[in-house]
Amino acid sequence: MSFGKKEYEFLKVIGIGPRTPGCYINGQWKGNGALVSSVNPASNQTIAEVLEASLQDYEDGMQACYEAAKLWMQVPAPKRGDIVRQIGDALRAKLQQLGRLVSLEMGKILAEGIGEVQEIIDMCDFAVGLSRQLNGSIIPSERWNACIALVCGNCVVWKGAPTTPLVTIAMTKIVAGVLEKNNLPGAIFTTFCGGAEIGQAIAKDARIPLVSFTGSSKVGLMVQQTVNQRFGKCLLELSGNNAIIVMDDADIELAVRSVLFAAVGTAGQRCTTCRRLLLHESLYAKVLGRLLDVYKQVKIGDPLEKGTLLGPLHTRTLKENFEKGIQNIKSQGGKILTGGSVIESEGNFVQPTIVEISPDADVVKEELFAPVLYVMKFQTLKEAIEINNSVPQGLSSSIFSRRPEVIFRWIGPAGSDCGIVNVNIPTNGAEIGGAFGGEKATGGGREAGSDSWKQYMRRSTCTINYGSELPLAQGINFG
Repeated sequence: MSFGKKEYEFLKVIGIGPRTPGCYINGQWKGNGALVSSVNPASNQTIAEVLEASLQDYEDGMQACYEAAKLWMQVPAPKRGDIVRQIGDALRAKLQQLGRLVSLEMGKILAEGIGEVQEIIDMCDFAVGLSRQLNGSIIPSERWNACIALVCGNCVVWKGAPTTPLVTIAMTKIVAGVLEKNNLPGAIFTTFCGGAEIGQAIAKDARIPLVSFTGSSKVGLMVQQTVNQRFGKCLLELSGNNAIIVMDDADIELAVRSVLFAAVGTAGQRCTTCRRLLLHESLYAKVLGRLLDVYKQVKIGDPLEKGTLLGPLHTRTLKENFEKGIQNIKSQGGKILTGGSVIESEGNFVQPTIVEISPDADVVKEELFAPVLYVMKFQTLKEAIEINNSVPQGLSSSIFSRRPEVIFRWIGPAGSDCGIVNVNIPTNGAEIGGAFGGEKATGGGREAGSDSWKQYMRRSTCTINYGSELPLAQGINFG
């Protein structure tokens, strides 16, 4: 087991041991389900072991959470905001260690791992301000929209990804510490490490009014159908198949740097990764040549090492999917311009890949969760927009141009059909205060943003008659 290595000593600072219970239930850590291993994707060696939730653990946790909700929703919103502020401060104190854990367990480079935690901290700050702006109708109710859910008076039930249980445990320990410090029930934030069995239980549970799910369109559709059957609500953040359009007047160096960051960052494992690059025919060869040059400079290796730009894919399955995807690409006429192979090592490393292919190829319509970039040529803005909108997914998109008429058409009703429409910046990442989410097979969900809180609360129309008369709009007279 790798846990004893000196470079993993930081795990103790965030409460991770060689074998850790994976459920936070009613203020206690337990786990009566399967014993699973957390694996470092750079070496496929075990980091630590985690005890997952059993169905009885789930029921115990949900019952405690359901009872805690009655107390939490009565806490004034500004006070709830102060609790979230304390969570943000606690995360700041462990920013480096948590970021390092994200990098170690998931495989993204250290700068991105720290950036992920910083985004949660920023979300806490956003939610704190929001806690004093929940005005208008007064509505008590039942990710990391968890920050917004908490300030809106909801208890949170969190099932993290089954392949990153240590991140789930470390984050929950920080939240739990804040709740304990404020003499609040731990059940306000209930956590289960587990697989599909626990996920299905959450989707079916009528005690959970809103289910927020992030993952593939295929699984998201199953979750939505299950939740809809009990008249629950879903907030879905699903697949992305994002395009960058480079117009004939674009700043080429800016575009190339942006494409590299968006296509290679996180080894192509972001929902906002750039997967399709649309180049105007007049600069196709120039941009492509420049991009091939910078791809040769990408350092591949341990994501925790300084200077690494491309870490491993998260699991062996993703590595196998990459190999299958390359075969499909070739069978559909795709030409591999660089990369296209796995790297022989103990880890899940693959080469960053650029493919020249027709926008009509079936494989282009799918999301291959890997650093594979499809490059295609266009002649007119109209054609480029049609190609951008031709895939089932509709998350993020970007255009590089300096012409106002191009920009305003792109962001208007005849432009991109995505939820995120950028100009002269990459597709990946988003503003904390913006409404993050996408259309079509991306699920239609919106996280963060000034109006996001409305998804976490129940709207009621309350009419109070203070008089003794009953005026009827229909003019009915009961005599």
